[in-house]
Formats: sequence, C-alpha cells, structure tokens
Amino acid sequence: MIAETTSAGDTAWLLVSSALVLLMTPALALFYGGMVRRKNVLSTLMHSLAALPVLSVVWVLYGYSLAFGPTHGGVIGGLDFIGLRGTVGTVHDTVPTYAFVAFQMMFAVITPALISGAVAERMKFSAYLVFVIAWSTFVYVPVAHWVWGTGGWLFELHALDFAGGTVVHLTAGASALVCALVLGPRLKYPQERPPPHNLTMTLTGAGLLWFGWFGFNAGSALKSTPLAALAFITTHLGAAGGALGWLFIEWWHRGKPTALGVASGLVAGLVAITPAAGFVAPWAAIVIGVIAGLVCYAGVLAKYKYGYDDSLDAFGVHGVGGFTGALLTGVFAQLAYNADGADGLVTGNVHPVLIQLVACLASGLYAGAATWVILKVIDRAMGLRVAAADEREGLDSTQHGEDAYAG
Repeated sequence: MIAETTSAGDTAWLLVSSALVLLMTPALALFYGGMVRRKNVLSTLMHSLAALPVLSVVWVLYGYSLAFGPTHGGVIGGLDFIGLRGTVGTVHDTVPTYAFVAFQMMFAVITPALISGAVAERMKFSAYLVFVIAWSTFVYVPVAHWVWGTGGWLFELHALDFAGGTVVHLTAGASALVCALVLGPRLKYPQERPPPHNLTMTLTGAGLLWFGWFGFNAGSALKSTPLAALAFITTHLGAAGGALGWLFIEWWHRGKPTALGVASGLVAGLVAITPAAGFVAPWAAIVIGVIAGLVCYAGVLAKYKYGYDDSLDAFGVHGVGGFTGALLTGVFAQLAYNADGADGLVTGNVHPVLIQLVACLASGLYAGAATWVILKVIDRAMGLRVAAADEREGLDSTQHGEDAYAG
C-alpha cells in the first residue's frame, strides 16, 4: 500500500535533504569551534556533536509526537505517536512518515545546539546536556506545534515560517540572550576579548552550513517540485546578500572587510531567508539578505554597548536575523510564488506583517521566559558554570580530559 501512495522522487529528495540538514550540526561545530580559544575548542565541538545522539532519541521517544500529534487546544500535540507508535507504513502526503520524522528530527537537533554559542567557554557539560533536553521539551517542541502542527494556534493564524525562522532561529536566539545574561560574562570580559583561534575552521564551517542549508530550506517543500527549486535559489541569494551587506557595512565602519565578517554575514542572510524561502521572489531574497547583514552587524555590536557576553553571537545573528527575516517575510511574500502563502506588504497588504509580529513576539517571549526558568532550576540542582579555576585552565582538559592540539 505504501509503495502505491508515495512518490519515489519526493521520498529521495526528502531523505537527501535530511542528510544535508544533519551535516549542518557538525558544520556548526566547526563554525563555533574556530571562534573560541584553543583551550576550549573540543568543549565547543562537543556542544554540537553531543546534541545529535541525545536529541535524536528525545525526538523519537516523544518530541515528534508532541510537535506533530493531534493538537490539544492549539498549544501542544498529543502522545499518539510516542516512540513513533502508529507511524510504521504510514504516509505523510507523498512520502513515508519515517522520512518526514527524520527530516524534522534534524531540525530538532540543531536548534538547541545554536544556543551553545552564547554559553561557550564557561558552562558545565553536564548542565548543558540537561539544558538541551529540557529546552527541546519545553520550548522547541511546543513552538514547533504552534507554527507547523495541524491545529497549532499560529498555524491557524496563518503565520508564515517556511523552514524555521521563528521556530528555529528566533527561539534559539532569544534563549541565547537569556543564557548569556543568566550565566554572566567570561572571566575578564569585556576587558579581554579573545580573538578566534582558527578562522580557517570557522570559514570551513560556514561553507558547509551554506551547503547544508539547501536541505534545510529547499527540503522544507517536502516534495521535489518547483517550490523546492524556488526555495533553493532564494536560499542561495539570501546568503549572498547577507555576506555582501555585512562585508560593506564592516568595511565602511571598521576600515577593513574581515573573513569572519563575511562568514557571519552569509549565515545572517541564511537565517533571515529561512522563513521566507518559499514565499518570496528571488530579487526579494537578495534584499532580505542585505538587510539581515546590516541589521545583524548592528546586533553583534550591541553586546559591546550593553555589556552582555554572547560569546559567539548566537543572539546577534540568529535572534536578530530570525526576527528580521520573519517580519520581512510578511513584507515580501507573494501568492504568485506559493499559493499556500499570502500577499504581503509589497502588494499593499499589511495584515501578514501584523501576524508575523504576533508570531515573533509570542515565540521570542515564550522562549526567553521558559529558558530563564529552565536555567534557574538547573543552576539550583547542579550548577551551571564551571569553577573559575577550571575556566582559566580551559574546558577541554577540565570537562573532557583532552587537548585538541596535543603534540
């Protein structure tokens, strides 16, 4: 029965896209790992790599069911699919349910890992593991249901989020800011601002993120269709626009364009185009990317002005970029590109912008508040930060007993 109701082309595309999104997690590890000091590189890599096995299990046990199960008041799904019960041999549109589960699993894995950029070089690894499980359960899963789950309250409000600008980047970014504030700054910050120890690693990670993002966005069409092709090209152009926007504003502001700036800008562009990828014209993707590059550059500078230590700019890029992209989706969306979307402000319709604002505020404020509670509970139960002596020595040796560059 399943062979008669599925599309081989759609299934192949979704499985390949799932693999591309999986690649983004080790790519994120490289991107973040190159930005920290030598003594903390393995610890930073572990934040991303450990999320893969831990959150994959969480997703199968109950995450998928709560996110995509039958709704309870538009707030959370049920336990109908706990342990993937009832999904064997079933079909999600034109693909096996298992393919859809696998694709969404990769989103659930990378989203909490994004937050690690705000806590790098000072959070206990044990506390981090508890945090990502709790955050996935109480933040990611409910917001995913609100926006993408059938019957979710933002889904019914017709909030536009093609591939996770709100569900992934805004929630992670808002939570990253709360993490940075609750944990406090690294020792001697801001008097000392340690430079990245290996920009080659960071640039490699940025390139792999760009590559994997095609699965992230184009795969969210869930089918091998013209919509996937649209999302593919808008994703590429959003990244290009973000890199150019950051490059030129940094060149003007600092007098020199930096490699780290280009890497950060392309990621900012990718973040901002994510909610819009299947709803906007290619030219609009360039505009969204450029605006994101400019706005996220200012968002990163804000940490120096206000004194919080967002170590690797998780809030400045993902929080600010996710908010910007979600709002601009309401500006540039056009029904001509996706009949399931809406005509936005560019066609004279202000309503989608207002809906996007509601979705951003609801998701961001909920994520921030829930993150604060989670952190406070963990801190009381086991402590969040390593000891000052351990922080000075480095988390690679004190948390993992290893040296990234031994010998």
